[in-house]
Amino acid sequence: MPPETAVSQAHSTAEADPKRWTALVFIAIAQLMVVLDATIVNIALPSAQADLGISDGNRQWVITAYALAFGGLLLFGGRVADLWGRQRAFVIGLIGFALASALGGAAQNEAMMFASRGLQGVFGALLAPAALSLLTVLFTDVKERAKAFGVYGAIAGAGAAVGLLMGGALTDYLDWRWTFFVNIPFAAVAAIGAILVIREPEEARNRSTLDVPGVLLASLGLVALVYGFSRAEQEDWTESVTVTMFVLAVVLLTAFAFVESRVKSPLLPLRVVTDRNRGGSYASLGVAIIAMFGLFLFLTYYFQIVRGYSPVKTGLAFLPMVAGMIVGSTQIGTRLVTRVAPRTLMVPGFLVGAVGMLMLTQLSVDSSYAALILPAQVLLGLGMGTAFMPAMSVATERVKPTDAGVASAMVNVSQQVGGAIGTALLNTIAAGATTSYYESHVGSLTGVELQFESMVHGYTVAIWWGFAALLISAAIAFFLITSKGSHVGQALADGEDGDLEKGTAVPAFAH
Repeated sequence: MPPETAVSQAHSTAEADPKRWTALVFIAIAQLMVVLDATIVNIALPSAQADLGISDGNRQWVITAYALAFGGLLLFGGRVADLWGRQRAFVIGLIGFALASALGGAAQNEAMMFASRGLQGVFGALLAPAALSLLTVLFTDVKERAKAFGVYGAIAGAGAAVGLLMGGALTDYLDWRWTFFVNIPFAAVAAIGAILVIREPEEARNRSTLDVPGVLLASLGLVALVYGFSRAEQEDWTESVTVTMFVLAVVLLTAFAFVESRVKSPLLPLRVVTDRNRGGSYASLGVAIIAMFGLFLFLTYYFQIVRGYSPVKTGLAFLPMVAGMIVGSTQIGTRLVTRVAPRTLMVPGFLVGAVGMLMLTQLSVDSSYAALILPAQVLLGLGMGTAFMPAMSVATERVKPTDAGVASAMVNVSQQVGGAIGTALLNTIAAGATTSYYESHVGSLTGVELQFESMVHGYTVAIWWGFAALLISAAIAFFLITSKGSHVGQALADGEDGDLEKGTAVPAFAH
């Protein structure tokens, strides 16, 4: 280890927050709540729709209202965390999310439900980047930071599948309203813990002014982009409103990039995304999420419609993937990330996940769960857990402490946009393949058999695209990620101060 690195690490460890591990518990609880909410409501949606009299045409807004608010306000939320202080933003986000959840659980009509979901998205956009950036500023020792990101990565990856299980159990055994009410104890525990335990370093606060033009352009541009993909899934890619949204998104986000290159205190300093390592991490994560969101959707349909699983059994069927993600993130990723370059974990991780996805292209109506689906899920979980952990760490490495919130927000933006693309694009591909198969086999197959064969054919065609997406993620990581790991001192010695602030305790950001 270079002497500069040893000195930097010793300095950072000496000044580390003594309550950082307790803080991690409360940050993890909050992150779990946000990730669970992304899928837990999906399971409850049919019951909620029936109870509240929501039409089929408006049903999508239970999902879309959240996605638009969350995706559109993430960069704003990340910068607000930098300006206000991450602990304060974290607590306000938790309280607001809990109140919005209470409104959803008590909803008496579709207007209350849509308002609840929109408010959940607003406060989630404040909470999610604050949580990740708190890890970035609290954990300053390289090995400790690896463990913290391992826990965070495991939750981020596995939480969606756990949400399916919890959503099924709550809907089956209690009531759909509990899929909202369950957030309240999560938020209460995390908020109380954060108030009592979390103290972020004062030097990490950003004292600049808020870039209002940047906020408006970024928020409107991201809303247009996310809504464009949501609309494409519901309508058609060439439908006039869909095309208008995509054009508007390009215009607004281009204007945003121009403004950010000119203003004194930008919402998103372009150095955050133009750094090849961080940019490569955002891109590889976003493309991988395209594959994962699509796969969750298809396997959920496959288990419940084709195989007739109950919501609870569907959640249980996803547990091998959850277990793989936890092992990949907390054991493989955490243990190796301080010994090898991040790319050495990310590329094999995405490739192992791609093998699991390749296995699922062989899915049929009567596929064996034990022989095909279970091992494929384990490989996907191990691969994604191993890749996501270093990717999230690289995405916030060597960033100025005062920009930690907005850099963390970009992780969430890449995941949110990737999820929107994955759901819309792969669902469209699957629907087209299903229709084509159905029409060409009307004479040879009949009834339910034809329906199920067509659906599964559509899923497998789309899963091939998911396989390609994971190969692209591996290629992005291979060609763009050049970070060598824990070389903070060397970076400082070489005068690499484009992102590093000399004289600041920076080891946490140079991992």
